[in-house]
Amino acid sequence: MYRKRITDQLIKNKLEYTGAVLIEGAKCCGKTSSAEQLSKSRLYMQDPDTTEANIAFASTQPSLLLQGANPRLIDEWQLAPNLWNAVRHDVDRRKQKGLYILTGSSTAKEDDKMHSGTGRIARVLMRPMSLIESGDSSGEVSLASLFQGCTDIGALNTCKMEDIAYLLVRGGWPDSIGLSEKNARAKCIDYVDSIVHTDISSIDGVRRSPQKVKAFLRSLSRNISTSAPLSLIIKDTKAEDELIEDKSAYSYRDALEKIFIIEDLPAWTPALRAKTPIRTVPTRHFVDPSLACACLGANTGNLIKDFRTFGLLFESMCIRDLRIYAESLDGTLSHFRNANGFEVDAIMHQGDGKWAAIEIKPGLDKLDESAKNLIKLRAMTNNKPTFLMIITSVGNAYRRPDGVFVVPLSCLKN
Repeated sequence: MYRKRITDQLIKNKLEYTGAVLIEGAKCCGKTSSAEQLSKSRLYMQDPDTTEANIAFASTQPSLLLQGANPRLIDEWQLAPNLWNAVRHDVDRRKQKGLYILTGSSTAKEDDKMHSGTGRIARVLMRPMSLIESGDSSGEVSLASLFQGCTDIGALNTCKMEDIAYLLVRGGWPDSIGLSEKNARAKCIDYVDSIVHTDISSIDGVRRSPQKVKAFLRSLSRNISTSAPLSLIIKDTKAEDELIEDKSAYSYRDALEKIFIIEDLPAWTPALRAKTPIRTVPTRHFVDPSLACACLGANTGNLIKDFRTFGLLFESMCIRDLRIYAESLDGTLSHFRNANGFEVDAIMHQGDGKWAAIEIKPGLDKLDESAKNLIKLRAMTNNKPTFLMIITSVGNAYRRPDGVFVVPLSCLKN
C-alpha cells in the first residue's frame, strides 16, 4: 500500500509549470514509488534485463527512450547522463508542461556538455519519511496554522521515550515501516555497508577504503547535531587507528553529500540589533538518524541508557522532519549561533518573510531555559518571529504563559 508523501504535492505543483521534474534523494527513500503514482509510462534504468541496452540507446538514440505517455518516468537517469540533454531538448521542442519525471539517487558526474536544465527541469529533494508520513505523529499541531496566527493549541501525547528510541533506530525508510526493531536495524546496517563498499565510490569512480569510510561515518555519528569542524571529525577517527588525511576526509564528505547521505544544516545570518558576530559553521546531520544509529551500534535499550546520545539523535530526527515540513510551506531551515556561544537549534523561514525559532529538547527538565533562549533571540532581532516553539520527545502540546509553544514531535505536522 502506497503511503502518501508530502513531496507528492510539490512534484504535482512543479509539473504544472515546467516540462520536467527531477526527484533527487538517498536510495530507498521512496522516489520511485512517488514518481510511479504520478507517471503514465515508465523507464527503469536499473532493470537488469534492459539496463545494458538502454544505456547503449542513450548514447546513440536517446529519443527512443523518451517514447511513451506523459508524464514519463525515467528512473535513475544518471546511469545514462545523455538522457538529461535529451529530455531538455524534447521539453524545448514540444513546449509542453509535465512531460517527464526523472529520479536520481546521486548527482551525475560533471560534464561540460550537460545543460543546467534551468527553466526546463525543476528539482525536488525527497528525504526519508517524517513522522506524519509514516503514521507515527498524530498531527494535532500544524506549523502552517501557527504561521497563520493560531495560538490555541493542545494535544495529549501517548508516545513514550522508548517509542521515540525505536523510531530513531528504525528511521523513516518506507520499507522499514512496520518492521520489528531487529529487522529494521539490520536493514540500516546493510545500508551502511552498501555505502562504504559500493555507493561512495560509484559517484566518481574513486576507490576508497571501506574501513576508513566507516570510521569517518562513525565519527560523524558521534558528532551528530553539533557544529564540529571537519578537523575535529578527522581527529576523532584517529581514535580508531584509521588515520584519514585531510584531503581524503573532504573527498568522503563531498561524495556522501552527492549520494544524499549527509545533509548539514546551514547557519542563519539575521539582522541583529547588536553587532554580535555570527558563526556560519553548519551542524552535522545524516539524511536520517537511523544511519547514525547503525554506525554507532545503537538500539532502543542502549539509547535509553545514554540520554546524551539519545538527545543528539532526537535533535537530528527533528531536523529531518522540520526540513520536510518547511519545504512544503515554501520555506527553509537553518540554525543560529553567535560568537558568544548563544544558539538556537532551528530557524524555520517562509518565502513571505515570516520565521519561527525552535528549540529541541528530548526531556521536559529544561523547558524554562529553552523558553528564555527563544525570547532572548526574539529580543535580538529586528524582524520578529511569528512564533517560538520547543519540540520535545515526550509530554503534551500546550502554550506556555510566556507564549512559547511546547509540542512533542509525535504531535507535529506541516
